[in-house]
Amino acid sequence: MARPDKVEAVEEIAEKFRGASASVVTEYRGLTMSQLTTLRRSLGDGASYRVAKNTLVKRAAEDAGMNGLEQLLVGPTAIAFITGEPVDAAKALRDFAKDNKALVIKGGFMDGRALTVAEVNQLADLESREVLLSKLAGAMKGTMAKAAGLFAAPASQVARLAQALADKRAAEGGEAAPAADTAADTTEAPAEDAES
Repeated sequence: MARPDKVEAVEEIAEKFRGASASVVTEYRGLTMSQLTTLRRSLGDGASYRVAKNTLVKRAAEDAGMNGLEQLLVGPTAIAFITGEPVDAAKALRDFAKDNKALVIKGGFMDGRALTVAEVNQLADLESREVLLSKLAGAMKGTMAKAAGLFAAPASQVARLAQALADKRAAEGGEAAPAADTAADTTEAPAEDAES
């Protein structure tokens, strides 16, 4: 018969698996309590880090419908349950593991499938959602500015062409008017001479 505390622990871990957008399985052998506390703080509010027995985690993973984690559950195991941005938590784990060789990333689980260590590292190499959204917004703003310039260009070209045409007509009209005045002067002058 299962002990109530173990049943409760399995249910709690299963709920964490169900509520997490991703989870990363690590081995923490050799880390001190202060290092584990530092790791938990570096994960931020979007993730929790829990040390658990492998048998309990296996049962909880089965209860949560997560397949593929069994081979990762060897040795002292701790799991980062990520409820926030998976990229940020993966970066925090990777960076902590670089500084503390005792933390070993074994793999993870996201989007209904198990992740390898390489895939967790690729996830950590991605830029955060906020950075990607701001880059997208900047690219869209640049594209919109170019489009506005392209749409405004024909209108301004037509306006410049109309102004140039008006200037040309005014110039031609200004030159034609003095020529007509001189022609009228020459035709009137002989008529006056004829009267005298």
